[in-house]
Amino acid sequence: MNHYVLVLNCGSSSLKFSVVNPDNGDEPFKGIAERLNTNETGSLTIKTANSKQQTDLTPSTHEQALLEIVQALKNQGLAESISAVGHRVVHGGEYFSQSVVIDDSVRDKIADCIRLAPLHNPAHVTGIDAARKAFPNLTQVAVFDTAFHQQMPEKAYLYALPYELYQRHGIRRYGFHGTSFRYISAQLPQCLGIEKPKAVVCHLGNGGSLAAIDGDHSLDTTMGLTPLEGLVHGTRSGDIDPAIPTLLCQQNGMTPDSVSDLLWKQSGLLGLSGISNDCRTLEEALEQGNEAAQRAMHVYCYRLAKLIAAQVVALGGLDALVFTGGIGENSSYVRSQAVKALGFLGLHIDASKNDATIRGKQENIASAESLPIWVIPTNEEWLIAHDAHQLAQGKTL
Repeated sequence: MNHYVLVLNCGSSSLKFSVVNPDNGDEPFKGIAERLNTNETGSLTIKTANSKQQTDLTPSTHEQALLEIVQALKNQGLAESISAVGHRVVHGGEYFSQSVVIDDSVRDKIADCIRLAPLHNPAHVTGIDAARKAFPNLTQVAVFDTAFHQQMPEKAYLYALPYELYQRHGIRRYGFHGTSFRYISAQLPQCLGIEKPKAVVCHLGNGGSLAAIDGDHSLDTTMGLTPLEGLVHGTRSGDIDPAIPTLLCQQNGMTPDSVSDLLWKQSGLLGLSGISNDCRTLEEALEQGNEAAQRAMHVYCYRLAKLIAAQVVALGGLDALVFTGGIGENSSYVRSQAVKALGFLGLHIDASKNDATIRGKQENIASAESLPIWVIPTNEEWLIAHDAHQLAQGKTL
């Protein structure tokens, strides 16, 4: 009998789920519950190899979604094959440097990190509580976005604020996308033929971040206390002058909540273009000569190139540049525009390889005279499933 892991990614109004074979990454069952904990009717979409079903969800809660998922797993004959539940958790603070089996103490520490991630961790706690009720006999494992970055040196994670804010409240840079970065770091030795390569990895999606990876850990990364810092994102601002929020409150009559909404939901590619937060839409508009799309994409690619160069400083050298994530894996335009500015680092793209490397392809898109430039599709769900299965079997990671 196959053994599977149920992987859960809980948001405040959604619950993404997939049943993953930890040996080969197969996903025979996956889907999403949406509009949870809202005034709207919730929906549950389940995809299998042969079907896609969508049903209303009443009440529209995480608990009800998991009850429906359990029943659907039984109907598909998969329920008895689930060996563990793996939870993606955005913020583990300084508590966790690797994935862990969830007990009451771990659950409480994740809840304590709500002060660091008020937009994400409340939903994770809700999902963990619901999953522990729905699957009382299964091992539950938390896999943290922040864990991969816990070996960053102090000079990389401290803000230039009064030191007591770090000591008393944990105000520091934590970094995110750690599950993706860890997956990529495990692929690099085979791709490069180097045991512990130094690589700048660009995880580019609606939220994007870069990491300076030295072997199996990061020395620096572009996101900070929250996923707002760093690169231009789909709807998030990325790096800005920290005086801007105060100015907006004092001179534009905005409230802290409205400024937060502006920075998280109305900025980035969407704010710059006024068109969309989706890179694909903006590239189509760019081809038609749309100046607003051009403005947004030029800012994005310039900022990306600048951050790539900055991450090389942390490494003190470079064996490879890597692109992953939805944009990184599929936008030949973004890759070419960013690398065009990095010739001084010995990075040059082969245009034909670049254009051909989309839709899940893995390839070194560098020209003959360049350092390696790899496109490597990430697989966060598989890594979560792997960790959950290993820990459920009592093995070490």
